[in-house]
Amino acid sequence: MAWGISLYPEHSTVEQDCAYIERAARHGFSRIFSCLLSVEGDPAQIKREFAQVCSCAHANGMEIILDVAPRVFDALGISYDDLSFFSEVGADGIRLDEPFQPSEIATMTRNPYGIKIELNASSADGVFAATLAHDPRTANLLACHNFYPQRYSALSTEFFKRESRSIKQLGLRLAAFVGLPRADAFGPWPLNEGLPTLECHRDAPIDFQARHLLAMGCIDDIIISNCFATDEELASLAALDASKVQLRPLPDAGLTQNERTVATWDSNQVRGDLSPYILRSTMNRVVFSDLDIPARNPGRDLVRGDVVVVNNESPRYKGELQLVLADLPSDGTRNVVGTLPAHELELLGYLDSWKRFDILL
Repeated sequence: MAWGISLYPEHSTVEQDCAYIERAARHGFSRIFSCLLSVEGDPAQIKREFAQVCSCAHANGMEIILDVAPRVFDALGISYDDLSFFSEVGADGIRLDEPFQPSEIATMTRNPYGIKIELNASSADGVFAATLAHDPRTANLLACHNFYPQRYSALSTEFFKRESRSIKQLGLRLAAFVGLPRADAFGPWPLNEGLPTLECHRDAPIDFQARHLLAMGCIDDIIISNCFATDEELASLAALDASKVQLRPLPDAGLTQNERTVATWDSNQVRGDLSPYILRSTMNRVVFSDLDIPARNPGRDLVRGDVVVVNNESPRYKGELQLVLADLPSDGTRNVVGTLPAHELELLGYLDSWKRFDILL
């Protein structure tokens, strides 16, 4: 699992970009997406500026992949069978936003510089299978979804899962984008309505976007699509655990320290026998059997998305952590410790028998 950032040198300076690279590297980020699609001007100047950024990336242990298309090759005088321009710049790879012929893509993967070729995973045009039919060097072949500046134009979750799974079945490394939901964040184009891969992520907190992608289990790398993430935002992603579904409920006003201890235990796991009403993490009641959990929330009925801890009124189940899947009447034995906001409810669908999960309170 790798985390990445994006750079748009035409909208910033080399100094700003290098400062961002250094900050991201300190948080463990290891890859960079940068865009040649919107760059215009003297090829020699473009080459110099991108070479500086690539050099800074490598000095900080990060790889950099440049987004290109046939028109970029034409503008810079590059041929598909001669990728020396990108080697001289110092790029580790190029992302083909628009298709070349499959035979040309296969030839690109066999370049003598070891430059990786990344294909657009959102195109659904059969290019992956067609390229594999032309005997590419698969070690140099990657996949990366698009991002979408215009509201309502990004991918549906079902399309994303379908295309991602088909690509992963081919054995290729796959990346996707999350966007900063801030008015001051910028990308390559003037339109500023966010830059997500999934439309349902457009206005959502960035850590939820990443947790949703991780929960689906089909993405290897996650890249922040717009600039510039703060240290707090970088740290929020770097702290995520890709091996678990991670849920962030809004804490209940009466949450106690003992309830927090039960809910945030690092070994929460869905019990194997599933109920349509609740998901249960039962070992909590063994580990935390000595904790005092007085009953509270009297008369408060439960709703889908509530996170509850069984209280002292039910001695056999006291300390068990439960996630509510369907509205339930109150019986006085369950304390609400938090409730998932609307966008977080999506993550309940990725929990199944024995799946490990975290409650982030």
